[in-house]
Parts: sequence; structure tokens; C-alpha cells
Amino acid sequence: MDSSTDGADLPGLGVERRLHPVTPLRRAWAPIAVATGLIVHDLNRAREWFAELTPGLVLVGLAVLIPLAGAYGFLSWWFTHFSVTSTELRIRTGLIFRRTAHIRLDRLQAVDVTQPLFARLLGVAKLKLDVVGADDKDELAYLGEGEARALRAELLARAAGIAPESAQDAGEAPVRELARVQPRDLAVSLLLMVSVWCALLVALAAPPLTWLLTGSLWAALATALPFLGGAWASSAGRFVAEYDWRLGESPDGLRLDHGLLDREHETVPPGRVQTVRIVEPLLWRRRGWVRVELDVAGSKNGVLLPVAERSVAAQVVGRVLPGVDVAAVTGALQAPPRRARWCVPVWWRGQVFAADEHVFAARHGLLGRTLSLVPHAKVQSVRRTQGPWQRRLDLADVHVDTGANKSVQAGLRDAAEARAIVAAQADRSRTGRHAALPDRWLTRD
Repeated sequence: MDSSTDGADLPGLGVERRLHPVTPLRRAWAPIAVATGLIVHDLNRAREWFAELTPGLVLVGLAVLIPLAGAYGFLSWWFTHFSVTSTELRIRTGLIFRRTAHIRLDRLQAVDVTQPLFARLLGVAKLKLDVVGADDKDELAYLGEGEARALRAELLARAAGIAPESAQDAGEAPVRELARVQPRDLAVSLLLMVSVWCALLVALAAPPLTWLLTGSLWAALATALPFLGGAWASSAGRFVAEYDWRLGESPDGLRLDHGLLDREHETVPPGRVQTVRIVEPLLWRRRGWVRVELDVAGSKNGVLLPVAERSVAAQVVGRVLPGVDVAAVTGALQAPPRRARWCVPVWWRGQVFAADEHVFAARHGLLGRTLSLVPHAKVQSVRRTQGPWQRRLDLADVHVDTGANKSVQAGLRDAAEARAIVAAQADRSRTGRHAALPDRWLTRD
């Protein structure tokens, strides 16, 4: 599409722009990363090669590698341009092989601003674009922090159908804070996670055990690394990523702002939420804490609130899923028939189910519990399944599948009840889709 035909006569519309001048510093690391990958790929040969190095060869290598890396970073920045037209965002890259990405604005699901630690120090930011049908997010890295926020506001406004001449001056939508997680609460919640202590215990016990069995220090170290990485990811890593978590609501959708080192500013578009999960770890119950997670079609945003009181979580869920009363849904949950104990001993009591005019709800677990809420309008299909032992006991499972390629199960229901649930859910889903809110921004009160 020629830019002269899609509104390029407006000031700044269709004009190609470059990324921030610090971008070459980021891209210059690519050749160094490739060289590091080659070394890791064949450690034995690399060890022999390093043994033969002299100070002179090291200096010559650095004299060649550093200018090459700098030249690559500069040229990749120089030949990268982006422009916004009335219908799409264009990103043009490539020195030898040219690539132009055409991102239709009406296909945008979310536009996130992220700031890694390096970017925060330099006052720049990365813009990530979540597009319907794309597995990975396109990104613009880096932009000046102010430019990134202004471009994000313009893209969101344009995606909502605002005219180009108005979208350029739309500015950031106002945000009303719904919840904020204090760092102390986050730290205590992680310390009360059984999985964190299990990961730490395994990380401490596995290396000595490997050393005793093999007698090899290298094998023990190789065993320790992945276990220590898992322990870090489930404890300190989560604390760093979820630090100072803020949840707000704006006409753009739900705003998530969090991070200690790398600061993330994410948007969850309204109408795209497929499932909301309220997770209750065992040791959190005395404090009345829960974790709120969600599935968003085509997006990897998975956490809404890392930890919150039940009352706060219920209010937030009511904003995400209008009309849903978590207390009423929880009170209506029904357990399977008692004969289900012969199919799943003890744990059958944790399989409970309810459905009202707004959501299909299923909770599983006795120690750690998870309540899944699926809006009727987001149910893509509903099915009934029976295993051989379930047929003998006249039981069945009901599954509802959502647009996020996830499934929620109401397990161990009476077979006749399961057939009735499937028929009723099919009707509720048809009705829900007709009454559902649009999936676009700036359309909710």
C-alpha cells in the first residue's frame, strides 16, 4: 500500500523514523553472542584453541572483533526504520536481505513497554506488540522512554478505531489503580510456597549425591546448575520479576506494572480474557491470600495478581469478568457423587463444579486449590469423556475448551448430570457470545 493513499498527508503519518541512537550498543552484542555459542558448542576444541593463544593473538582478535561488532550494531540500526500509517505499523529491517513487517493496527491485542535494567539506566524503552495470529511479539528496541509511551498511546488509540488525526494527540489513557502488592507481602508469600522449599532442597541435595555416586566434581557442578536455576526461578527470580506489582484499569484495558531490575508495563486488552484462575496454596489460607492468574488469547500474560487478599482478588475478578460474584460462585460449587471415591480415592472431594449465568466454574485440589472461571462467551467447545472405570461407575468428565488453547474440567460427575451440563453449556455459550462485550479497546465504561 502506498503511503500517499493511507493518510501520509497528516503530520508525521507514514514518515519513516529510526530507533534511539543507543540501539547499536545493544545490537553490537550479536556477533559476540554467536562466537560464544560456537565455543560452547565444542568445548574440547575451544579448550585446545585457548591453550595455544598468546597475548598478541588475543589483542589481534579483540582488534578485529570489537570493530566488527560495532559496525554490525551501527549498520543494523541505520537500516532499520519504522512508520505508522492509518492502517498499519511498518517495520523495515535488513542490510543484505530486506524484511518489511506490516502489522495491521486492527489486529493488535496489546502494546507493552518494557525497560531492562540497561535501558532504564539510559532512559530508553522497548515496545512489544502482541498481534492476533503471531506466535512471537514484534518489537521496537530501543525508543526514548517518552517516545515509546507516546507511540504506544497512539497505536492503542488507532487500534480502537480513533481517527488518525485524533490518535496522534490521544496521549496516555488515565489509569485507576485497582491493587498493589507490597514487596514484604510478596516475599512472605514466596517463603510460604511449598514448591519453593522443595526446589531449594533438591538443589542442595542433588550435587553432593551426584558427587558421592560418580566421584566427579564436574558432574556434581553440572547437576547443580539446572537445579539452582529452578530454585532461583521459583523464589528470588519471581520476587525480582513481580516486585512492586501494580494493577490498574484504563480504557485501554488492564495495566500491569512490575519489576525490580527489568521494569514491565503490560496491557491486557478487555474482552480477550479466556479464563481466570484463583489459586490458593496450602500455607496461604490462614492469611487469606490467593494468586490470580489468567489466560489471554494469543498472549503470554499469565499473572494478574501474584498475591492478594481474597476480598481484593474478588473485586479484581469482578472487573475482569463483569457480573461475576466469586463468593456466590464458590458457595454454589457442588461435589461429585460419593461413588466417585472408588475412581479417585480421597482426592475426589476436591473436584467441584458450578455454572451460573456468567461463568462455567470448576475447582480442583484439596491441599492447594485452584478455581477456574470461564466466561460462557469464551467457550469454544464442550465435550464429555468417560474412561473404562468411569463407565462402570456411571461417571463422566466434562471439558470446556477456550480460545487460549486451554481446557477446564469438571471431573467425576454423574453421567446423566454430565450430559445435562454439556447441553446446558452449549446453550449458555451461544447466548453468551451474542451478549459479549467487543474485544477492542476504549469500548468499556
